Amino acid sequence: MFWVLFLLLAWAGVLMACVRLLRATTEAAGSVESFVVEHRLSLYEAAYLAGGPDRVAVVTLLSMERGRRLLLAHTGWATVVDPVGRDPHERALLEAFGPQGQSPVRELRTAAAGHEAVRVLADRLGAAGLTVPDGVRGDLAEGLRAVRRATWLVLAMAAASLAAAPSERGTAVTVLWWFSLPLLLTLSCQAVARFEGHRHSPWASPSGRRLLLELQREDVTPDPLTAVAVHGVRAVTDPGLRAALA
Repeated sequence: MFWVLFLLLAWAGVLMACVRLLRATTEAAGSVESFVVEHRLSLYEAAYLAGGPDRVAVVTLLSMERGRRLLLAHTGWATVVDPVGRDPHERALLEAFGPQGQSPVRELRTAAAGHEAVRVLADRLGAAGLTVPDGVRGDLAEGLRAVRRATWLVLAMAAASLAAAPSERGTAVTVLWWFSLPLLLTLSCQAVARFEGHRHSPWASPSGRRLLLELQREDVTPDPLTAVAVHGVRAVTDPGLRAALA
């Protein structure tokens, strides 16, 4: 029965990880005050709430390409056509270009996502209670990583138990059955987290998600840029543009 010690170690790791994830989830649900906001989101606001800073950079690129002020090649390079930015996000993007007016799209996305214009946007949305605080979002990510580590701990303890248990078929089946319970718990937690992650943006608070849903309902004639702001690059229908952004 020496393998029971390994089982107890596995359960201890699983319970600590699941409690950590549960605590982080509870804090995320209660950390942001629910605001009653009568406001239609701008394109950049919707992009940030749905996909964070990088989504804002993508929408800026596509907006300028749509206005023929920027050329996006399927090779992954962008070329400036009109060097005059119409808003802080466009000016941030133009600042990231090299002296020849050309730059890889990947570098542009990184530079534009980290620009002060995006931080100002984030602060404004945070002050309105529409975003999840950075610390809470980090706790959620760390809680999920802890559950993943607990999954590997269960598998390792199960392997050690099989090695330590008597070489009898009935004993091996018993060991595997008992270890299947903590394994099932960790896998269930990960499945729920993944499902919720697909349903909800990790950037938007409940109030922010409500405004995103309202924006989608009001968009009777679907606008391609709005679709990209909400759903990301997968909403880009042009294969060439999708290749450029990839």
